[in-house]
Amino acid sequence: MNLSDSQTGGTGPRRVSATEAVLVHLRDAIERGDYAIGDKLPSEAELCRELEVSRPVLREALRALQTMGLTVSRTGKGTFVVADAVQDPTFGDYTAGHLMEVRRHVEIPVAGYAARRRTPEDLARLRGLLARMERETDTTAWAAMDTLFHLAVAEAAQNPVFRRVIEEIRDALARQSAFLNELGGRRAHSDREHRAIVEALAAGSEQDAVRAMTHHLDRVGTTLTDIVRSARTPGPRTTPEPARHDNPQAV
Repeated sequence: MNLSDSQTGGTGPRRVSATEAVLVHLRDAIERGDYAIGDKLPSEAELCRELEVSRPVLREALRALQTMGLTVSRTGKGTFVVADAVQDPTFGDYTAGHLMEVRRHVEIPVAGYAARRRTPEDLARLRGLLARMERETDTTAWAAMDTLFHLAVAEAAQNPVFRRVIEEIRDALARQSAFLNELGGRRAHSDREHRAIVEALAAGSEQDAVRAMTHHLDRVGTTLTDIVRSARTPGPRTTPEPARHDNPQAV
């Protein structure tokens, strides 16, 4: 079984990463009961041979299973199934639901304040981050800059309490960002949404800034919901893409 390159169904084929294909395969197996609660998954070596993927690809998929709350990894013992259905992904100390609730109540009004109070230096910092993010090829580095972007918007609101709130959830935001990029193809969309936010701040339009941040968070929430509810099965294989197989961080 080779999951190094797959498509998903829908209105048109969407090429998915090897990591996503492996995750869907293992998640389906758990939800079908092939691996019951309490069962130990096969070793990494066995899974790599069976699925014909590299160890880095497999490990990304196993981390995603744990984020979804389906498995736990026990040092020296292996990976065990602890649930047969996804509830609410967890990123560090916070669930996705808790993060989204706070972000909507904080970041949307923050965008409005930032549109009124931002300085030329704030705009220069945000534009510089956007340019770096659009050039970045590594998902982990991009996710770290994603959190810097949201911190910079909070700083532009000229209220240190807002920045402190975003700083508190910064690690969780980075984990969530990487998760959405790998499984939801969010990166290009996020770049465009971030640019719309900066354009609204540059125009000094509180209404447009609030609208742009609301749209951004709505899309994040929708992608999270799609991943949690997804019961997708990879479709027929297409022409292999070695770069995706060798680099699980590719988007």
